[in-house]
Amino acid sequence: MTETTQRKNASQDGKGAPGTRGSTAIADTVVAKIAGMAAREIPEVYNLGGGMSRAFGAVRQRVPGGGSGVTQGVKVEVGERQAAVDLDLVVEYGAAIADTAADVRTNVINAVERMTGLEVVEVNISVDDVHLPDEEEEESGQESRRVA
Repeated sequence: MTETTQRKNASQDGKGAPGTRGSTAIADTVVAKIAGMAAREIPEVYNLGGGMSRAFGAVRQRVPGGGSGVTQGVKVEVGERQAAVDLDLVVEYGAAIADTAADVRTNVINAVERMTGLEVVEVNISVDDVHLPDEEEEESGQESRRVA
């Protein structure tokens, strides 16, 4: 179920600037997509999601209308004024994991706060795997054998 957060703005007398009258609802999926895109902007991040969610994501991408899987490996909790983000990462071999996690955390916080106005209270990162350079060649080799 998708939860939304609503923000109300009004001055003391009930009248405010036209841009502050009314409420804005931000769905959890919006925050999850922003966080997923922001995490993927870091060059050392190979992919998001644990092994099982990546497998389901690969199947979902092959099904027509299955979506792009931007929120794969992303879980968010959104309140009225705050949000918390959990990410499952696969990093490139050779990347400094602590530095990569710090870069991802900074980028996600900046993107979510800038685009939604919500305060990000935490970004928890779990590094589930390391992508090795030779894994890509093996995966593409298996793909070509199935097609042949």
